[in-house]
Amino acid sequence: MKTLEILKSLTESSGISGDEQEVAELVRKFFSQNADKAYLDKFKNVIGYKKGITSEGKIMFASHIDQIGMMVNKIDKNGFIYFVPIGGHDPRVLVGQNVLIFGKEKIKGVIGSTPPHLQKKEDQNKVTPIENLYIDTGLKKEFVEKNVSVGDTIVFDTAGAELQNNNMASQAMDNRAGVVVLVETLNELTKMKHNWDVFMVGTSQEEVGVRGVSTCTYEIKPDVGVVIDVTFGYSPGAKKHKVYKLNKGGTIASGPNFHPFLTKKLKEIANEWEIPFQSSFAARPGGTDAYSMQISGEGVPVVQMGIPLRYMHTTVETLNIKDIKRMAKILAIFVSNVDDFYKEVKH
Repeated sequence: MKTLEILKSLTESSGISGDEQEVAELVRKFFSQNADKAYLDKFKNVIGYKKGITSEGKIMFASHIDQIGMMVNKIDKNGFIYFVPIGGHDPRVLVGQNVLIFGKEKIKGVIGSTPPHLQKKEDQNKVTPIENLYIDTGLKKEFVEKNVSVGDTIVFDTAGAELQNNNMASQAMDNRAGVVVLVETLNELTKMKHNWDVFMVGTSQEEVGVRGVSTCTYEIKPDVGVVIDVTFGYSPGAKKHKVYKLNKGGTIASGPNFHPFLTKKLKEIANEWEIPFQSSFAARPGGTDAYSMQISGEGVPVVQMGIPLRYMHTTVETLNIKDIKRMAKILAIFVSNVDDFYKEVKH
């Protein structure tokens, strides 16, 4: 499958934090194409293992597979469904979205609210709080109560859109796009020699507290860690020093979360091979898997790359496919040379 097709299939697969089974099985399928072994652990992390020539070290990649979503918390007397968020949502973009409720059967619905014409004048220009939004399925109350329960999960029901110039917009780019980087890196590694064992991990429950990476890093005990996530892409109105351009390469992060020597080597590889990248910074530990991976066990030296993404945590998260391919090339070369780099890290 082409990169775009893999990305489209992953973003259209369901897998909110804590309920990643569907997307996890799909990720396992993609990993298994070029890994020696691909499997799920107890926490629904997906591990793709590729043996190295000497197996003298272990490098672990982490990119979370879970997406933000919602959960049913009330059904009112008229059959309208109220919900709570799972992960961070922007309430400004929720009204009018198509959703899919995972009850006893999958049920389609739309998120509604009181129209501005019927609101108090002072409320017309305010964002409606999530607790006041509801889902309209068009079904009778009796059917809803029989087939939907408190605790059932809800995802957005939208398809991705191919835009011009290798751009694509979709829900769940955060962070299925990062998973595609892992798939593409595995593909690149089939053309190269590498001494270290490689563990590609699609982590679970990142959006609710970077949980899956904690258990998996503890189990694998990697010598070096690499985290792939999305980062803020340029859009009108954003402060330029906080965002990164699409189609200019992925970002390589600097900061206390990231090992300075390995970060330097990652940049040197990109420069030597003339692969575009952008430098980013994180002055304090952020909300990515790098935070937990770095302090797992006896500690792991970590580097991080980011995919510039517009409109984060919406149903139209937008990125450029070329950035994914560039990142995979840099990372594969990094893997093939990491045993040489690590000699200086170790000492």
